Amino acid sequence: MAKHFLSIEDFTTDDINSVFERAKVLKKNKIQNTLKDKVLALIFEKASTRTRVSFEVGIRQLGGSSIFISPKDSQLSRGEEIKDTARVISRYVDIVAIRTFEQEKVEEFARFSNISVINALTDLRHPCQILTDIFTIIEVLGDIRGKTVAFIGDGNNMMNSWITALLRLDFNLICAFPENFSPDMDIVEKVRLEGKGKLFLTNNPQEAVKDAEVINTDVWASMGQEEEHSKRLKIFAKYQINEKLLEKSSKKPFVLHCLPAHKGEEITETVFEKNSKFIFLQAENRLHVQKAIMENLLLI
Repeated sequence: MAKHFLSIEDFTTDDINSVFERAKVLKKNKIQNTLKDKVLALIFEKASTRTRVSFEVGIRQLGGSSIFISPKDSQLSRGEEIKDTARVISRYVDIVAIRTFEQEKVEEFARFSNISVINALTDLRHPCQILTDIFTIIEVLGDIRGKTVAFIGDGNNMMNSWITALLRLDFNLICAFPENFSPDMDIVEKVRLEGKGKLFLTNNPQEAVKDAEVINTDVWASMGQEEEHSKRLKIFAKYQINEKLLEKSSKKPFVLHCLPAHKGEEITETVFEKNSKFIFLQAENRLHVQKAIMENLLLI
């Protein structure tokens, strides 16, 4: 039975630590031949820069190749069932990464696939990005265990996946968001019952950053929410990552952003540029972590 990576909890703590150790090696020696002749299919319903490029370059650096499939280029756009597409595609290629809207789509594809499936982003979860963020924090701080991370903004796929990471890793997470923009409460409750680390939820961004060593944010209106943009600007105004907010932290935190950034909205230009070395390190690390994820799924 194929091993999938649809959520961070699909990997054990040992899996995650192995991914991080392997990513360190792959970052130093980018060209390997571990996935020679393996083919990665990228099925993307959502536009992408970092995710597509990092996966395509990654599989090539490991000796394999990729094929990109957009909805308009496949029978999915004409109503073919996901389970039928899965049963066909999995006979052609070795591994699939899917970037789409509904989490149910990647889960259904995985149920009917006899090859590994990676969640490259859904509206509910973004596991590749969060493993990358944690890897970046470990590079900068030496470890994430016992550290305090704040996520400020929308209770979206990023916040959900940061919360899910507490099921496998021991750190403190403080999430600040406006009322009615909370993370998925089913995920929250599961983490509170089973999690290794500590989770705190608040509507007060100043409280969230008080003891934070790392502050993370994302756009206020994700893909598919463009019509809500003007409304969200008003609701999220006090959740902007700016110098005044950073002064509320006693730990001199650094800032991460998964990109693309809407400067002047969720983060100011000044704060972005002061933290650009961390943000673009974070972007680069998508390549190395995703290579390690693919190896984990295909070789272990």
